[in-house]
This record gives sequence, structure tokens and C-alpha cells, in this order.
Amino acid sequence: MRTVDTRGLSCPQPVLLFHQAIAENAAEPLDVLVDNEASLENVTRAAANKGWNVVANDEGEGVFRLELRK
Repeated sequence: MRTVDTRGLSCPQPVLLFHQAIAENAAEPLDVLVDNEASLENVTRAAANKGWNVVANDEGEGVFRLELRK
């Protein structure tokens, strides 16, 4: 499983990094770390639109781990 750390980045960068990660390996489970509401919503929406199941886990201190599974 890969983890893409997008903390500190503003949209659209987290979404672009998600797209880059799935382009490299579309079947491998992926976790994306986000630290703002816009990134949480946008990455979740982008992943769902690509057919990924998304579970958001609150890691504390404003950080969410998005667990993306095909």
C-alpha cells in the first residue's frame, strides 16, 4: 500500500497527486493524507468518480487519512 502525503498543499495539488498515483498503479490500495476540508472533499469526490471506495479516518490535529480501495 502506498501513502501520498498532501499535507500543507492546497487544491488542486492533492487531487493531481491522487491522479498521478493511480496512473502509476491503478489497482494498489492507496492512502492519501490531507489537512484541510477542501482537499478532503475534493480527493474523496475524485476517487469516488474513479470507482474507488473511500474511508476517511480522523488522525487528529486536522489531518485525515483517506483510505482508497478499488
